[in-house]
Amino acid sequence: MTDTSQLRLGITYVPYLHPEHLRDLAQAAQECGLDDLWVWEDCFKQSGVAAAAAALAWTDTVRVGIGLLPVPLRNVALTAMEIATLSRLFPGRLLPGIGHGVQPWMGQVGARVGSPLTLLREYATALRRLLAGKEVSVNGRYVQLDAVTLDWPPAEPPALGIGGDGPKSVALAGELADVYLLSAARTDAEIADAYAIASAARQRRDPGAPALPMVSAPITATGPGARERVDAEIPFWGKEPDPGIGSAGDAEKVAADFRRLAGLGVTTIAVQPTRDEPDLLGLVEFLGREVKPLLAAG
Repeated sequence: MTDTSQLRLGITYVPYLHPEHLRDLAQAAQECGLDDLWVWEDCFKQSGVAAAAAALAWTDTVRVGIGLLPVPLRNVALTAMEIATLSRLFPGRLLPGIGHGVQPWMGQVGARVGSPLTLLREYATALRRLLAGKEVSVNGRYVQLDAVTLDWPPAEPPALGIGGDGPKSVALAGELADVYLLSAARTDAEIADAYAIASAARQRRDPGAPALPMVSAPITATGPGARERVDAEIPFWGKEPDPGIGSAGDAEKVAADFRRLAGLGVTTIAVQPTRDEPDLLGLVEFLGREVKPLLAAG
């Protein structure tokens, strides 16, 4: 059995929920003992930075992750300023993530680029240097900075997450990220393949580096009709319903599914509720009061 005593467990605040629900969800996550709250930045729903700032202000202990900020949409200096500000206001509690963004959405706002991989590499490299307090000058294909330095860089730069599904994007995350962010509807085989690709890229860059932390967002439900609700959610991610995707059932079943993910290299579970979840705060309590103790037992 995989030791899951160190596995982080959190809830994802999906942006098809009304923004007014965020405060209750964030505070419930903390009260029920969850480790993390994750927010998204989806076009044209909600701001990941604004949601993260509010959630951090409403809580004291939970880590808030942003999974993820679409880099074509955001100037890297602005993103660095926002991350630095939040990191100084709430030290050690922010985990920002970046990625390509959904390409049709990027096209809608005139931000789609010819080489998303090139942009993400340039962006991640510049962002890391800015957050480290360096003066950054770069004249890349997409990122141009002329002697930019943050006045208030974080005292300790936060870990940087990178997400992406294709093999080249996964390898780039393994090379440049501190944390790899998986998308929601992944099979075990897809997770194992991503872990292998990211880990190999990490070792090429830094031989002997520790294993790359990995965040999974399994679609999860409990109670009557749980499997049916999970299966109805999976097609939104371009997949066919599959019993190996997501988790549905009682605490023992859900904990067993999460242990299986930990065995594939996952270090953080950021549960994604279905969009028809009838009792969101009840799901948070179920995770914190029933599932987390089972995971903590190892």
